[in-house]
Amino acid sequence: MPHRNQPTPHLQHHRLQNLGSQFRWRRPVVFLGANRNLGDYARSGDGASMRRGLGQYVKKGYGGSSTATRRMGGTAQTAQALYSALSGGQGNAATATGGPLDPALTDGRSANEVMDAVVEAVRPVDGTQDAEASRTSIKDALSDVLNQFPDADLLNLQPEQRELAIERFVAGDVFRRIDLDIGRTIREKAPNAATGLGRLKEVREYVRETVSASFRRHRETGQRLAAGRITQIVQSAIRETFQVFEGYVE
Repeated sequence: MPHRNQPTPHLQHHRLQNLGSQFRWRRPVVFLGANRNLGDYARSGDGASMRRGLGQYVKKGYGGSSTATRRMGGTAQTAQALYSALSGGQGNAATATGGPLDPALTDGRSANEVMDAVVEAVRPVDGTQDAEASRTSIKDALSDVLNQFPDADLLNLQPEQRELAIERFVAGDVFRRIDLDIGRTIREKAPNAATGLGRLKEVREYVRETVSASFRRHRETGQRLAAGRITQIVQSAIRETFQVFEGYVE
């Protein structure tokens, strides 16, 4: 059923502003090339510098797309759990009687309350950066679904809606990993705070477009998201995304 009080777009901007200040941060030497190029991008807005920075981030910072993809292994596992939670049906343990998403417990709640319940069921707090980033990515992905499908039932999404939720979650998680690793360079090197946030938004949109293109290629070759295949397809989509980035420094 549709939910009340859908989230407003400025919520994601607020999260973008605060993400870099949530955790203690160091500037690892392995990200030197990425930071140099992203510093240039922060100052000038030059898209080529941004792409080179992402390429250096993958190729030099993580030693290539394969290693970077393994680093995001938790994202694929969380995507599987999220897909299951959003699928509804009698076989869904999360929405079964007494489950964390039991309709009897969520009926009448606002959209934000339902989204929070999904986040808790899929990615509980464990004190790690990865968990906090994924929790934010899940909620932002669900917000995107409701913005595009205002009448969507979050606990029983249609296939197209679930695919959008997974795609946006993966894009959000990839971006937040990048932001946690090297986003502070953009904030520090931009002429002012507003410009820095604008540059980060551009990076986020570019990551989203690249991830979306990867999922689209999978659909065009008949590899659609389905129970039991989520982890495999998500890992492949992340790998292709990092290969695109890596290609900018070849």
